[in-house]
Amino acid sequence: MKCEVYKSNRKDGAYIFVADSKALESLPDALMARLGRLELVMALDLAGRETLAATDPATVIDSIESRGFYLQLPPGDEADSC
Repeated sequence: MKCEVYKSNRKDGAYIFVADSKALESLPDALMARLGRLELVMALDLAGRETLAATDPATVIDSIESRGFYLQLPPGDEADSC
């Protein structure tokens, strides 16, 4: 699965993974308000990857397929509800 990774300009260390830029239009309003402007960081192919820096690729794929996005928060902020 190919995806795009965007970083938040409002919340340091927060990244959102989506299938493509069109998926950003479907993100919940509350989430977008919390994250602010998003900046494209990279595009990557999760197929065949065994690791990512902060999570398991299968978790990212499952979240994108079921919710339309995967939100990665900085360590210690997992309980923060973006």
